[in-house]
Amino acid sequence: MALRDELLKSIWHAFTALDVDRSGKVSKSQLKVLSHNLCTVMKIPHDPVALEEHFKDDDEGPVSNQGYMPYLNKFILDKVSDNFDQQDFNRMCWTLCSRKNLDQSKLIISNDDAFKVWCIFNFLAEDRYPLVIITEEIEYFLRKLTDAMGGSWVEERFEDYRLHLNARQQNLSVWELIGLVGSGHFSKGMDRQSLSMGINEVYQELILDVLKQGYMMKKGHKRKNWTERWFVLKPSSISYYVGEDLVEKKGDIQLDGSCCVEAMQDKEGKKCLFLIKSQKSFEISASDKKKKQEWIQAIQTCVTLLRQGRPAPHREARQKRREQRLKQQAEQEELELRMKELQMANEAKQVELENMRKVLEEATANAAEEEQRRLQTQTELQDRYRMDLEREKMVRLQMEEQVAQKSTELEQYLQRVRELEDMYRQLEDALEDERRARQDEEEVRRLQARLLEEESSKRAELEQVHLRQQKAISETEAEKEELQRERREKEEALEEAMRQLEGLEEERKGALEQYQMVMKKLEDATNNTKTWKHKVAKQEGLLRLIQPGAKGQRLITNWGPAAFSDAELSLREKKWQEMKSQAKTQ
Repeated sequence: MALRDELLKSIWHAFTALDVDRSGKVSKSQLKVLSHNLCTVMKIPHDPVALEEHFKDDDEGPVSNQGYMPYLNKFILDKVSDNFDQQDFNRMCWTLCSRKNLDQSKLIISNDDAFKVWCIFNFLAEDRYPLVIITEEIEYFLRKLTDAMGGSWVEERFEDYRLHLNARQQNLSVWELIGLVGSGHFSKGMDRQSLSMGINEVYQELILDVLKQGYMMKKGHKRKNWTERWFVLKPSSISYYVGEDLVEKKGDIQLDGSCCVEAMQDKEGKKCLFLIKSQKSFEISASDKKKKQEWIQAIQTCVTLLRQGRPAPHREARQKRREQRLKQQAEQEELELRMKELQMANEAKQVELENMRKVLEEATANAAEEEQRRLQTQTELQDRYRMDLEREKMVRLQMEEQVAQKSTELEQYLQRVRELEDMYRQLEDALEDERRARQDEEEVRRLQARLLEEESSKRAELEQVHLRQQKAISETEAEKEELQRERREKEEALEEAMRQLEGLEEERKGALEQYQMVMKKLEDATNNTKTWKHKVAKQEGLLRLIQPGAKGQRLITNWGPAAFSDAELSLREKKWQEMKSQAKTQ
């Protein structure tokens, strides 16, 4: 039933686009083309005669939407299965309706991004026609889009827009939503590429049911080698591709209630390993421990949902939001009904009190008239008594009868006074009932205020959660910047050490060259000394250099007394060793 509702939304857009004059009717020739395209995309055998037979009593004139629905249900939707590409179906319906309604020149997003917003609108729109998206779902979509772009949600900007929207119609059509996103009103400070990537991420989550995606290493089943793949997690499967462009698909991992995922120890030089046990076992290596834990938790969530027979989280959240709106609407209607009942009861009490007031006024007027008549009668009797004093004796019996009659009238008057007092007490009871009714009305108002306070507290809690998420993101970015700063400092220290090492190498080369020069000079001096000694030896030891007398004992060699004493030779050796050590240090 859910698939039929989603398909009907896209078909409604296509049908509305064919309704050029907005009369709710489309010609049969256009419906034939639409039906043929629908059957082709959804892989349903098309019967070209069925439409003509369905409307054989109306061969001329357009066909209304209500008239097309029975044919659509019987010959197309009742035969549909999930073996077709729903994105091709949506693309076909989008092509029909976008040509008429979309003005690309006023948007900063591409046609493909507008198509994705159109699909998101169909997912979030209410199940009533004409299709609209309410304020709550608009806020949900814009929040997810802002998070996907990496921006911060500006509550004041949306509240201003909400007030503007509530003053107008409290909902948007699909083309108004595309215009809102394409105008960049809620993506200020972001470039077009960020907006496009954000729309694509929300589209993959809400429409393609992509719960998580990213690069990881996978161990092969045959060659046992590790290869990097782009993994895409959906509620019932994990697909892996060569790259994130999703062009070359390498395989699927089917998930069901019997699947499990568990962490593994590091081995074969791979870290952050975990194992997925399905029909086969798959060994996966994440880039770090955080990504490993995120993937394990996401896969466990999918397996739990499959075991419980629940839909994807975003679809379940959409259903809960709709149920919450229906519940609030029912409570609001019940509250309005109670208010109307109380108002009607109050009006009835008011009418009753008004009637009692009129009766009391009439009774008071009658009593006043009666009192006036009594006074007038008493006056007449007194006059007659004075005038007929002499006749009183004669008619005493008659007067006594009259007095008795007046006593009876007095009792009747007193009875009427008591009845008026009873009516007065009833009036007081009615006023008390009115006071209680007003108290009940005040209690209802306090109940409504409490509901509004609870809604405000829930909204505050959601804002706190959002702030904590923003704080966590800020702390993660600060840690990332600290790690980058430490890496730069280590690189600078390494470069300084390399420069010092190069300087030491150059100094070592210079010292080696000086050492070689000294050795060469020493070798030349040695050769010269040998030559000189050889010449002296040829003179048979008769020739000897005239030297100052030595203070110490001379060194005697094979050729006679030496040119240096032992002390002088030790001093020269010490100087030569010092020169040699200085050359090495340089």
